[in-house]
Amino acid sequence: MTSKKIDYILLCSVLALVVIGLVFVYSASSYSAEIAYGNKYFFFTKQAIGALVGLVAMLVASKINIDFIKKLWIAGIVISVILLVLVFVPGISIENYGARRWIGVGSFSMQPSEIAKFAYVLFCAVYMSKADMSKLRCCLLPIGVGILFCALIIAEPNMSITMCMAMLMVIMLFIGGMKWKYFLLMLVPIALAVPLLIIMEPYRLQRLLAFIDPWASPKDEGYQLIQSLYALGGGGWFGVGLFNSRQKYRFLPFAESDFIFSVIGEETGLFGCLAVFALYAVVIVRGVRIAVNSRDKFRCYLAGGISAVVAVQSLLNFAVVTGSIPPTGLPLPFISYGGTSLVVFMTAMGVMLNLSSNVYDNGLGEKLWNT
Repeated sequence: MTSKKIDYILLCSVLALVVIGLVFVYSASSYSAEIAYGNKYFFFTKQAIGALVGLVAMLVASKINIDFIKKLWIAGIVISVILLVLVFVPGISIENYGARRWIGVGSFSMQPSEIAKFAYVLFCAVYMSKADMSKLRCCLLPIGVGILFCALIIAEPNMSITMCMAMLMVIMLFIGGMKWKYFLLMLVPIALAVPLLIIMEPYRLQRLLAFIDPWASPKDEGYQLIQSLYALGGGGWFGVGLFNSRQKYRFLPFAESDFIFSVIGEETGLFGCLAVFALYAVVIVRGVRIAVNSRDKFRCYLAGGISAVVAVQSLLNFAVVTGSIPPTGLPLPFISYGGTSLVVFMTAMGVMLNLSSNVYDNGLGEKLWNT
């Protein structure tokens, strides 16, 4: 027996995160938007439009035939590569803070790396459902595509999304059944690549040093982390109150995007942070449940991969704003300001809801694949 109803717990959790995002995008950006654009609703309005587009995309994705989505596995990779290459084309690419991570025409802009993550998940889900991933030769193609994406993204440069993509590649290979000895072989080039990437760009070394001791450079590389810690520490147990953040008054850079969780912590305190953690945990756990109970390997890998993207990106963001890892720019899914990220993640959740309507209620999905 398969369930024909979508996972309403997952749906409500996602919508709750989106609403939280709208509230705190407004709170975190109202002052800076008033100063920069003369309109305190500037960022909120754009985020609200993104949420509406994302809602429509989520509804469509929840109803579309999964077999049609399956057919897009090659097209998704090709389109993603083209978009990632366009980031380097003058006239189309948009440079911001020394990085070329966006493309745009007129008032429209998008971040191709956000699409690439989910295109890679779809590619792996289809490929691994057909291949014998216990054999090394069958693992080479998803590894090669993952390395290609990482190379294009790090060239922007975008170290944070590169880390996210690399971790996603490892997770997809793991759930696909790649043997442990092959993972050990991958560790060698990864271990060599990390220090090399740090040496290639001096600012990465400076960020690493700032992570070790941010108060050694409180007005330079350590500034953002210190302000983030001030925000989180100032929130205490219950916060300073909604819309009452002090750090948003241009003390905390990127308060509405990469460091929005710091504002959430300041205004709602530890209990507010735990509530946000709980919502992400529900989304991830429900996604894993859908994967485990899926009626075939493709659906399992697709649901597992989408869950992995949400888990990896949210955990990395939490780790950055709390000073657990070196600071790097990475939006918090569903909450941080950014139209491309919001629409893409909501569309992915639509696919997840679609998959949830075809899970086995008896939890024997994995056994049924192998019969």
